[in-house]
Amino acid sequence: MTEFDAKSFLKTLPTRPGVYRMQDEAGEVLYVGKAKSLKSRVSSYFRSTALDVKTMALVAKIADVQTTVTGSETEALLLEQSLIKEYRPPYNIVFRDDKSYPYIFLSSEDRYPRLAFHRGAQKKKGRYFGPFPSAYSVRDSLNILQKVFQVRQCEDTFFKNRTRPCLQYQIKRCSGPCCDLISPGDYADDVDHAVMFLEGRSKSVMNDYANKMEEASKNLDFERAAHYRDQVTHLRRIQEQQYVVGDQGDIDVMAVTISPGGVCVLVMFIRGGRLLGNKTYFPKTRLDEDEAAVLGAFLPQFYLTGESGRETPSEVIVSAQLEDKSILAEALSEKAGRKISLSDSVRTHRKRWVDLAVTNAEQSLGAHLANRNNLQQRFRSLQEAMSLEELPMRLECFDISHSSGEATVASCVVFDQNGPLKSDYRRFNIDDITPGDDYAAMSQALNRRYTRLKKGEGQLPDILFIDGGKGQLGEAEKIMEELQIEGVLLVGVAKGPGRKAGLETLIVSNGPELQLPPDSPALHLIQHIRDESHRFAITAHRNRRGKKRTESILEGIDGVGPKRRRALLRHFGGTAQVHSASAEELAKVEGINSILAEHIYATLHH
Repeated sequence: MTEFDAKSFLKTLPTRPGVYRMQDEAGEVLYVGKAKSLKSRVSSYFRSTALDVKTMALVAKIADVQTTVTGSETEALLLEQSLIKEYRPPYNIVFRDDKSYPYIFLSSEDRYPRLAFHRGAQKKKGRYFGPFPSAYSVRDSLNILQKVFQVRQCEDTFFKNRTRPCLQYQIKRCSGPCCDLISPGDYADDVDHAVMFLEGRSKSVMNDYANKMEEASKNLDFERAAHYRDQVTHLRRIQEQQYVVGDQGDIDVMAVTISPGGVCVLVMFIRGGRLLGNKTYFPKTRLDEDEAAVLGAFLPQFYLTGESGRETPSEVIVSAQLEDKSILAEALSEKAGRKISLSDSVRTHRKRWVDLAVTNAEQSLGAHLANRNNLQQRFRSLQEAMSLEELPMRLECFDISHSSGEATVASCVVFDQNGPLKSDYRRFNIDDITPGDDYAAMSQALNRRYTRLKKGEGQLPDILFIDGGKGQLGEAEKIMEELQIEGVLLVGVAKGPGRKAGLETLIVSNGPELQLPPDSPALHLIQHIRDESHRFAITAHRNRRGKKRTESILEGIDGVGPKRRRALLRHFGGTAQVHSASAEELAKVEGINSILAEHIYATLHH
């Protein structure tokens, strides 16, 4: 059995919520789990100490780990349950009653209707609301509904035999219909409000609590304000949209992502309205091809000449607009013997599925690029492209980031033959220069970095990449000459026409300009380290700018002024809840459309 390279794999994991599937050498699923942070949760399995016997036995069999990023913890919980039902992994606890999701049942034909927990066949007359991700979430929802609307939840036998109100009435969790302490009309109003809330038409209820929360806060009654804040949070949780469980339909969602180093196509399988998982492919293609071209070539191979026995679902959704969409749909329909719908522009929950597929494709590609074998190939290709006598062992790359000269930050990222060496990353706050002078910023950062290395505080790289052209490279050459540092190859990475990947020009210090082919592994490695330095610089710049302005997390977001900030805080009850909300939940807030919601979510999770 090939040993699973946990160290390299864990470096690629995001801190976002999701589901992980542990597989053995034969590809069989051993265990399915959910996580608030995939990186933290999966890393806990590979500690050297404090593991129980069962976990140690599981880890010993792991040959691969597959992950699926979700938009929220609730979505992760739903997907986890779907996958457990699909694969029934030996290391999961599978309960006997796991064949259906729980619902909230309303006995709407009674004079005094009852709200209750329900699981199984829906034979009773009434209304069913759900499905919910777990029994706990249903009971939690019923508890909140009881507090807010005081609709009875007791069994009919208990209800019909009461001569005086029970404890629930005394603690204001029931209006006492068993003893006629509320008229049928008023009780019906409470039921209607509860139904409206369960249907998602709860804006008035939410506004009422938000107003009470603000009033209590103004009166310095912070304990009561916190109570209302928690109520808003609970109410929002009940009506949270679930995208991992829909209502019906068999659908494949196909997404592609292209980045320096490779291409990933991800197929997400939805059966019976439930997301069952995904599968990734890494086709060999030129990086200068666009997403539509990749999907247009991949899709017919996948369905028309792919694995035997593969069934095409009634609908296929793709993440890019295809030129030959009608021809492809006709071919798929002819092969399947029934009508197959091919969609490349979708809305609502289908758009959410596409976004989820794209996110997971990006994550899978990142993990693929970090694979040790792929990295070795790229380093050998880089040695050949640069005509080096020895294989380079350490690479560094610098980039500059600022907003119109404000809060300038330089980044230094380091790669070795295991990929990004994040413990050696450095960032430099740039001061005392003319705002916007990138040459001066680069000079200051390089001088500070290599003065320290010259003193023996670190290790010199074999190759130093500068994100820029001849001017930026010239600043690096000056610093190296002043510090009398030798043995480091300097390379400027100048963006190509239209800043298109695959068309970069490499400017080698005291050497020729190179333009490597788009499919060159060496170029893929250079693009990877260049883009990583750019990402790290932008993150550092945003952090510095935020600290400088001493603003809340919402005040640094373009398009979110005082009125929208107040609406967000009213709706969610606090900045922590705003940060944990998905883009769809943000779009529910008054004054926040879907585009702005996506922008807010992306800014908060950069």
